[in-house]
Amino acid sequence: MVEMRRIDAGELTLRAAVAGTGPLVLMVHGFPESWYSWRHQIGPVADAGFTACAIDVRGYGGSDKPQEVSAYAMERIVGDVVGVARALSPDAPAILVGHDWGAPIVWNSALTHPEQFRAVAGMSVPFAGVPERPFTEVFREHFTSKGRFFYQEYFQEPGVAEAEAEADPRAFVRRMMYSISGDVPSGDYWSKPAGATFLEGLPDVDDPDGLPAWLTDEDLSFYEAEFRQSGFRGPLNRYRNHEADYAWLQGWKGKRIEQPALFIGGDRDPATGLFGAVSDPVAMMRMFAPKVEGHVLEGCGHWTQQERPRQVNALLLDWLNRLEAGN
Repeated sequence: MVEMRRIDAGELTLRAAVAGTGPLVLMVHGFPESWYSWRHQIGPVADAGFTACAIDVRGYGGSDKPQEVSAYAMERIVGDVVGVARALSPDAPAILVGHDWGAPIVWNSALTHPEQFRAVAGMSVPFAGVPERPFTEVFREHFTSKGRFFYQEYFQEPGVAEAEAEADPRAFVRRMMYSISGDVPSGDYWSKPAGATFLEGLPDVDDPDGLPAWLTDEDLSFYEAEFRQSGFRGPLNRYRNHEADYAWLQGWKGKRIEQPALFIGGDRDPATGLFGAVSDPVAMMRMFAPKVEGHVLEGCGHWTQQERPRQVNALLLDWLNRLEAGN
């Protein structure tokens, strides 16, 4: 039975879906998602003998929503994750699982608080170590300076992307999810000029008749209701902290994630290959997280645990059970 709880994380309060008893497995979602992104994992993880906790990241759903951009720095969100872990598991280190933005959040939580987290799993986005420069510099060199659109550049100016997304939250979530899923036909939908909007040129499907099997009309209704009440300012503010994140993480330069780690990506997910920067994300990760186990799912797009719940659950539960067995 899933219980919706409000958890004092220290700086603010987060909403979380909690089920089960046992060692804490703390799940962190990405953009534009919710605790609900883990709906297929919460029950199986709890049934396997763990406390499964899926949070709404600050700015989302039922969690607190500060307005200022700086409130969404990685340091502050990692602080939330640490706060929830301490609240729910004060006497034992927790296990982390994250997807999309949730993956960098859990990678960096494990890196910066190794005493608090004994193992970490990330989906979609591999861990590439402490950054050598802010990511804004990277995408401006490879995209913006060449007149090419990059979604994170489009997200930088407060209010612009919010207006587009909030005009029709259901359509925004539907088109974003479909366009980088494993179900979308092959095509270079993101090759557009720097002045384009986010949704410009993205493919769409009929709602509800044309939706892929893993994304139902009910799922979209849930996401729509969440974003109609929360808006997109907090979620988009996460993208506006690359310089602050870079500066903070320099305190761990040269450090690695030494805990057991798991990575699951999709071979049709642009984030798994870091937008074309790496051909083998698992090999790359071993330089920065030497105890990583990696799996890249054939035909899977960006929404890893939603698109392939059975495969993800099998891999995740096997890993969790081996952690508990000490293997």
